[in-house]
Amino acid sequence: MGSFKRLIWLRSILLFAGTSAFVWLLFKGEYLYGFLLLPLVFSILAINFRSQVRAYKELEEFAEAAHYRDFTRNFPLSLSRKEVLPLRRAFNDINAVFRQISSERETQYQYLQTILQIVDTAIISYDARSGKVMWINDSFKQLFGIPYLHHFEGLKKRNPDAFEKSTRLVAGQKAVLSLKLANGEIKVQASTAAFITSDGNYKLIAFQNINEAIDATETQAWQKLLSVLTHEIMNSIAPISSLADTLKTRLQTLPQSEELDDIRLGTETIKRRSDGLLQFASTYRSLNKISNLNRQTVFAAKLFENLYQLMEPSLQQKNIALDIILKEPLLQVNLDVNLIEQVLINLLLNAIEAVKEMQSPQINLSAEAISGQHIIQVSDNGKGIPPEIYDSIFIPFFTTRKNGSGVGLTLSKQIMLLHKGNITVQSQEGKGTIFTLSF
Repeated sequence: MGSFKRLIWLRSILLFAGTSAFVWLLFKGEYLYGFLLLPLVFSILAINFRSQVRAYKELEEFAEAAHYRDFTRNFPLSLSRKEVLPLRRAFNDINAVFRQISSERETQYQYLQTILQIVDTAIISYDARSGKVMWINDSFKQLFGIPYLHHFEGLKKRNPDAFEKSTRLVAGQKAVLSLKLANGEIKVQASTAAFITSDGNYKLIAFQNINEAIDATETQAWQKLLSVLTHEIMNSIAPISSLADTLKTRLQTLPQSEELDDIRLGTETIKRRSDGLLQFASTYRSLNKISNLNRQTVFAAKLFENLYQLMEPSLQQKNIALDIILKEPLLQVNLDVNLIEQVLINLLLNAIEAVKEMQSPQINLSAEAISGQHIIQVSDNGKGIPPEIYDSIFIPFFTTRKNGSGVGLTLSKQIMLLHKGNITVQSQEGKGTIFTLSF
């Protein structure tokens, strides 16, 4: 920097001296010497002009690189002229600082991107004014089955229910929403935030699937209730059943009479109903006994083949068609075969009951892998589930069948939760029902 200053001072002094000498010679009338000195003055002016032009070009190149955010440019110093050397050093220092800032920002961005991609929470960010989607993570794509979304209004076509409920959310507040998805209805905790940058106003919405947490809590609550109920029922009814059996035995030794026959009938009724209540309590106690899984990897085709052989006589007797659909014939699923067979048998029996009065009864059993999940579905073209009981079908003891126990779907849900999966239902009254097992 010091040599550059000395060079500027030297050129300035020479230019001043040459100009002053030229003027003095003209004043003295020494025109010949004055015009001989003139080329020297012009040479000094030309040198200074070229120096300014070089500095301007250096500034122009740096400004262009900055405009296109190209901070990788390196200005060579070894062959630089003295007048541009300080500029190039400064430009290289500025570029180095910007490269460091860009590197840190890129690291932070990648870190944040990775976190947002691996979390289970579905997140979407969009321009609050134009509706243009700025960013969505993989969890959002998987939750709503949307591979790409350019505009937030596009969600209205893909999932009207989610779009309508999302637009009603108030920034800064959380709400629990029930959303209808392709594989059934789920509950999510939705939260939204609004923020303003120099580029515009933006809105961010996060959907956290709390279905599994709610299901697990409900299951634990029902298990505790069932445990208390069965314990109290068995403790209360067992002595009554025993006494009724003893009384019945003693009455058999007494002579026949009309009054004793009435007592025998009443005693037998008490005995029969007591045994029924004990059986009832024993059946529901089984809900609390399932705790461990015997997982193994099996071919879905083999699992379905065993089910078909088991259900074939009943299906043929009722003239019901069962179609098995496997998009991947070699699809394998890791599960507890015995428990899942129990779930599928229960769903197939429910489907048979639903389609038995249809003109062309049809049941479909299918399996496929979607986005890393294994999906098994049991669908039918039966009478469907009435909307008023839609939310009650997985509650213990609830049944619409005359001889139903109300335990099948509850047990099925508990088995799926043990598999870290879920069971969901879609139904349209008069059109049919689809039960989906997600592993």
